[in-house]
Amino acid sequence: MSDSADVLAHVSRNVRRLRQATGLSQATLADQSGVSRRTVIKLEAGEANISLTGLDRLAESLGVTFVDLVAEPTAPRSSINEVVWRGQHPRSVATLMASVPANKEAQLLSWSLEPTERYVGEPDPAGWSEMILVFEGKLCIETTEAKVLRAAGEHYAFATSRDFSYINESQELTRFARIVVS
Repeated sequence: MSDSADVLAHVSRNVRRLRQATGLSQATLADQSGVSRRTVIKLEAGEANISLTGLDRLAESLGVTFVDLVAEPTAPRSSINEVVWRGQHPRSVATLMASVPANKEAQLLSWSLEPTERYVGEPDPAGWSEMILVFEGKLCIETTEAKVLRAAGEHYAFATSRDFSYINESQELTRFARIVVS
């Protein structure tokens, strides 16, 4: 598994490189993406974290994919293995494993959540969906329409154009795969 500092370094270099290649200023990129100018500046300097949704917005403004921002540019899309989120607990982590083409893109992520850990997602653009497969423990998936509990071996698919959260309400580690399709 890559260290979270590695992915931040990739994001920093990739955003700067792609922004310059498109001829956008930091202010223009910020305006087009809805991400603050300060965040863009700090992100390019390797000093700021940004939400996964913020990265999606930057990618869209740059005309690239989320993977183009977080992965080492030479990494094969079939084996990326980059940490893209860390929770408060050491074993609460999301790792981007691979990406394949879809209408726009599909991403396979390996997640784990320690007991009581919660990941709060921001709404994606219309047409985005996620598919979840639980490997170990129990996962609560909460959206504005439903709250569902899935155990090891069970799955759930839903549109992510609304608020959603992943919650481990149990007293054991929960591991699951998350496939994001856009």
